Parts: sequence; structure tokens; C-alpha cells
Amino acid sequence: MGRYPFPHNQRVHHCVYPDAADVADVERAHRAWIDEIVTSEGAGGFLRTRRPDTPDGVPNSTVSEGIAYAMIISVMRDDQGRFDAFFRYADLWSNAHGLMDWYIAPDGSKRLGLGGATDADEDIAWALVMADRQWGGRGSLDEDYLSLAKRQIERIWQFEVDHERWPDMLLPGDDWRGQNVFNPSYFAPNQYRVFAQVTGEAGWLRVIDRGYQIIDASLSAAHGNETNGLVPAWCTAEGVPVEAFPGAMTNYQYDSARLPFRIAQDWAESQDPRAKHYLGKVIGFFSGIGASNVVDGYALDGTPAPDPKSVRPNSGSAVFVGSIAAGAMFDPRHQALVDEGYARVATGELLARSRYYNHCWTVLSLLMLTGNLVTFEP
Repeated sequence: MGRYPFPHNQRVHHCVYPDAADVADVERAHRAWIDEIVTSEGAGGFLRTRRPDTPDGVPNSTVSEGIAYAMIISVMRDDQGRFDAFFRYADLWSNAHGLMDWYIAPDGSKRLGLGGATDADEDIAWALVMADRQWGGRGSLDEDYLSLAKRQIERIWQFEVDHERWPDMLLPGDDWRGQNVFNPSYFAPNQYRVFAQVTGEAGWLRVIDRGYQIIDASLSAAHGNETNGLVPAWCTAEGVPVEAFPGAMTNYQYDSARLPFRIAQDWAESQDPRAKHYLGKVIGFFSGIGASNVVDGYALDGTPAPDPKSVRPNSGSAVFVGSIAAGAMFDPRHQALVDEGYARVATGELLARSRYYNHCWTVLSLLMLTGNLVTFEP
């Protein structure tokens, strides 16, 4: 058993929580995630998360973000055996930079996509730090959690943060050097505060400053999103929406929907006024809509634009609703949105477009909303 046995129910005084928050909802969601998404098949003797119904790519394949989510879920739930098994799978697919290639075949035969994805890489690093604070030592791994975390953080700093043309801008991955592209939903200031603490590299605080600057620049009257917090999926360092690759969406979609959650994490841990400023915009917008009416996509001006690849009828998406509910925790005036969002996510039925993605976000959201997704103290 770790230092933070589940449920640890750590509630911070400057956040509000659902009146009906119940760890039994987390348990049901976790069991559904284990039953449908987690598998040992094709995992090289370890564990992986699979995408049974992905509208983008090979069914039952694995992406690195799913392994990162699994590691976060496992360390928060004090599940060391699964945590180690997920990390070992990630390690099987390390590239030349030591980061997990982002897209793996379901039978474990090959890489379907090359290069690291920064959102996965930073969440893996953060989960490793949390593992050190939860269990210490190395578990069943060949090296201790903290050493692995420090090395992962150093790789992200070297290969996934720009140090030349757009200094301190977070890049989407280790193959994106020299490209003026930023993914707002990859911006995880809470993680970077931990990275600076663990490594002593103060540059991570500049990455936070740069990221908040870009987020702010991406909200403009020119794009109709100055006051609603609806960030584009991809933008330049100047905040201008950009088609990062052929066919990339630039509206507020399944990537973008994660930003309120990431900023909610930063508010919960740091009370950074920039986090409150952003959350005030995006939660103000969604409070006017109500959690029961949230759809899985918006034009930047706030016009509903449900994802065209979602199965009809569209049941709704946990990443949209859960992230909004988590974001609303910053202000007691949004208690109704927190309660309504929690109730909707707790049904376990918000699985539009990708059951893999939304099962993950059902668990992550419920952990956050019950006080069971926090930054452990050293």
C-alpha cells in the first residue's frame, strides 16, 4: 500500500466539489475502463490501453496518450502492479530520443506512427514523479521511479520544448522542431511546476509563462472567441489557428476540450491568477449552455459544431463535459455546473466518437471531481 491509499479524497479549500460526489462512481467507471479498454493482448507481456472503435486509424491499436492516462489513473488509485505494467509497455516502444512512439499496432508487431506526442510524454513523466511520492523505490521496474522521471523530463525539455525560434514554446512532439505549431490542450502548467521542482530547471516556469501567453493570444475578437475561452485545436506561437497537418481541425474539438481540465489542475495546485482568468472565460461560456446541453464540438465563436465522426444519436462526450465540470470547480458560483456535469459523467454513458478516449476521461474526470486526482506532496 502506498502513502496515499485509494480513496484519498484530498479536497482543497479553494475548489468546490459536487454535492453528490461518491467514490463508488469512480469504482464503476474504473471497472468499465478495465473491462473494455485495458488488455494484455499484444502488450508484450505487459498491459496496454486499446481503442476498440476508433474513427481514426486501426481498431484496437494503442496510442501513447492512453498509456499516460492509464499510469495517472493507476498511481492515483494506488495500483502499483498495473502502473508498472503500463510503463513497461511504453518502454517497449521508446524511440531514439527515449520517448514512446505515439501509435502502436494492436498485435504489438510494429509502430504505426513515429515520434513522441508531448501530451503523453509529459503525463508519463508526471505519473512517474507521483509514483515516487506514492510508493518510492522502483516496484517491479529496473530503475527507481524518480530517476526514470528525471530522465523523461530532461528528454521533454531537450526535444519537445523550443529553445531557438520560439523560445520556451511547448512543441507537439519530438519531430516538430522548427515548426511554429502549438497545441493548447498539451499545455500542462501543473506538470511543469512539478518538473521544475524535481529537476531544478527554472526554465519550466518560462514554459508556463509562454503557454499562458499563447492561450491568451489565441482568444481574440478576430476569431470570435475573445471572451468564451474556446481555444483552437492548433495554433501558432502568435495564437493564430493553423492546420498543423493535412485535415487537422482548428475549432474547439476533442483535443481542445482537455484544456479546462489542465488549467483546473493548475488552479487547484497553484492558484495562479492566469488560470482563474482563463477558467472565468470558458466556464462562463459553458455555464450559459448547461452541462446537459454540451455537444462534442464548437466553432471558435461558440456555434455548436458536433463532431462529424461521432455515432448518431450522439450520447455526449466525457472529455467535454468532465473537463468543463472540473474547470468549474474554481468558483462556488458555478456549483450548479459542477453538480450537473458530475451527474452526467457519472452515468458512464458519455462515450461518443471514441469509447477508448471517453472511458479514459470518465475515470480521470471522476477522480478529479471527487478529490482523488491531485499532486502528491514529496
